[in-house]
Amino acid sequence: MAGVDGLIVGSGVIAIAFAWYLFTLVAAVQVNKTELTESSKINSCMNEKQTDSMEVIYEAIREGADAFLMAEYKICLIFVVCFAAVIFFLIGLGQDFEAAILTTIAFVTGAFTSMFSGWIGMKVAVFANARTTIEAAAGTNEEEKYMGAFNMAFRAGGVMGFSLCGLGLLVLWFLLQIYSGYLDLTDLSEYEVMMDCISGYGLGGSTIAMFGRVGGGIYTKAADVGADLVGKTELDIPEDDPRNAATIADNVGDNVGDVAGMSSDLFGSFAEATCAALVISASSSEFVTEGGWSALMFPLCISASGILVCLVSSFLAMNAVKSQPQVEKTLKGQLIVTTVLMVPVGAILAMSLLPAEFTLHGVAQASFTATPMKVVVCLSSGVIGGLVIGLITEYYTSFSYSPVVEVANSCKKGGAATNIIYGLALGYKSAIIPIMVLAVIIFLSFSLCDTYGVAVAALGMLSTLATCLSIDIYGPVCDNAGGIAEMTLPELPENVRECTDALDAAGNTTAAIGKGFAIGSAALVSLALYGALVVRLEITTGVNVLEPMTFSFLLIGAMLPYWFSAMTMKSVGEAAGAMVEEVRAQVKDETIVTAGSDRLTGLGKETMKPGSTVKAGVGILQGLVKPDYKQCIDISTKASLKEMVPPSALVIMAPLLAGTFFGVYAVFGILTGGLVSGVQLAISMSNTGGAWDNAKKYIEGKHSPDPDLQGKGTDYHKAAVVGDTVGDPLKDTSGPALNILMKLMAILSLVFAEYFKAINEGRGLLNIPVNV
Repeated sequence: MAGVDGLIVGSGVIAIAFAWYLFTLVAAVQVNKTELTESSKINSCMNEKQTDSMEVIYEAIREGADAFLMAEYKICLIFVVCFAAVIFFLIGLGQDFEAAILTTIAFVTGAFTSMFSGWIGMKVAVFANARTTIEAAAGTNEEEKYMGAFNMAFRAGGVMGFSLCGLGLLVLWFLLQIYSGYLDLTDLSEYEVMMDCISGYGLGGSTIAMFGRVGGGIYTKAADVGADLVGKTELDIPEDDPRNAATIADNVGDNVGDVAGMSSDLFGSFAEATCAALVISASSSEFVTEGGWSALMFPLCISASGILVCLVSSFLAMNAVKSQPQVEKTLKGQLIVTTVLMVPVGAILAMSLLPAEFTLHGVAQASFTATPMKVVVCLSSGVIGGLVIGLITEYYTSFSYSPVVEVANSCKKGGAATNIIYGLALGYKSAIIPIMVLAVIIFLSFSLCDTYGVAVAALGMLSTLATCLSIDIYGPVCDNAGGIAEMTLPELPENVRECTDALDAAGNTTAAIGKGFAIGSAALVSLALYGALVVRLEITTGVNVLEPMTFSFLLIGAMLPYWFSAMTMKSVGEAAGAMVEEVRAQVKDETIVTAGSDRLTGLGKETMKPGSTVKAGVGILQGLVKPDYKQCIDISTKASLKEMVPPSALVIMAPLLAGTFFGVYAVFGILTGGLVSGVQLAISMSNTGGAWDNAKKYIEGKHSPDPDLQGKGTDYHKAAVVGDTVGDPLKDTSGPALNILMKLMAILSLVFAEYFKAINEGRGLLNIPVNV
């Protein structure tokens, strides 16, 4: 017992310690004027006015992100309290109140851990954005610029990746220790009770992830779409131009959506995959007897060893980037190295911790015998499958490859219309190989180790989570760094923005890879939870999808991702519309601003003579008057908090209502349909949006050999901007949130399994007979 516990606790502590070490490296670059010394890097590359300007922008982004997250978490806190009461009441109906109390505690623990993970991610990303800009400006040559800025952004991602993995692992282990001490584990059936209650930890993480993904996604894309539509297409001003009132809200959105939302999302995946494996393994008293505590803790040991593998590989990226072409290669190399190392490490773990043969309960068969080698195949298929999905996602979303180049070139054929047609086709096509990879993983894992094999494959895919989070959060940090470089006045040298743009372009691809990774792992996690539900309900005949009740609800489940996506996309559209109106109103504002007013920019204070006046709207466009950034932040905040509730309620209520009124076979249909439909829609949406974004950057960065497709301001560029704007809610709101839809419905069904079973023996309140 000491061995596995030592590995788990040791890895968790090392992860948090390493995250702190990376944070100290990030914090070594000062931004705030009160902290500056003569040797501070900012003094070597910026004058006093630029330093003051950057600090104001940095603080505005920080305050906006803090305000949104605190407002969102207040709503989440109310939800956690109310839903905890629902869990206690409903589970108390199906089981005893002891199980209800333990599940409720696990739910609250998971929810707060998820919120803390999102908060850490957002704070670190905001903390590092201006520091990345400073590194890009301080370099005396291209090599120093790229190395400094890349290291800063990648280290910030590492702080999030390792702290989240370490925190999630340690909290779950401590919860298991408390429960194992409280319950009488000399009775082997208590292991099953303990793991059923622990599944509340995954439910807590997933519900908060839903609010984070949907709320953060609506916030960031309302600001982004609003800023692009007015700024680029109407006013013809650059992205992140300080004259655009929505630009601060846009940069805030990168942190609350792409960082806080992703952090909570992948924490939920880790918690749910682990819970699924624990529930399945604990359902077999033979497995508990044969393998003991070490075998039970095997799922946590996979994650623990993954932390150490990711830590070793992270050193290979430090100081490796010295020019633009090396950025994508280095980030891709991280994925490859962690995969190559994790396969043998996973094999050693399985051979060391699992019995030579062990018995488990499954779905395809009531009980089956497995071996460590079979588990190794399942684990390896998940690890390698995650890499393949990541590389395929890169191929379809990076302008280094032909699919995105084709989308960019289509702007010459028919403008925005053909750009959108090509982008949609790319998204649909990009789902083919990832779905085939998932099918192979599921077939292998299910054939060898039934649902336990699927859960282990999901954990294998998530074993490199620290690295995947590092490269995923790297992207929003670079995006913010570019925005700060653009907004700082007097303007920074053009090569600073060129450096941040190059890093951001790679960041867009890594963000797409991260989304593909999250969606692929979510599909496996959802299936593993589904299997755990069937095992928990002791259904030994499997699930017949042709049973009328199951098939009817399968169609309904397949419809839910579309209903959900319609709600989230419309929410973005409405919020963006309000943002567009606000930005237009500000540039048309005829309020008179006089010399000496606090509304004037630094340029306005320098150039306007005493007694002179200017209309506010004209002054904004001339760079003399500050836009009202706070008003745009308020619009995004209020819209996202209001609009995130209905889609989240849909996901939570669908399985609950189906199970309550129609029984467990209706729930099986909901889960099957939601999984099969959701995974494909999520992949196509995310990759379509990523391709449109990088097609735009392909033109802006003058990477095309065609002179017509080089630079900003042309009709072809505007066509690409339209595609990018349409793709924003696809890749950053609806698409990524669909993976939580799949997972949340499954974990919620697992947690409430006994409640469903208690209602007319699983037939629901309507007591409709089923043919099984």
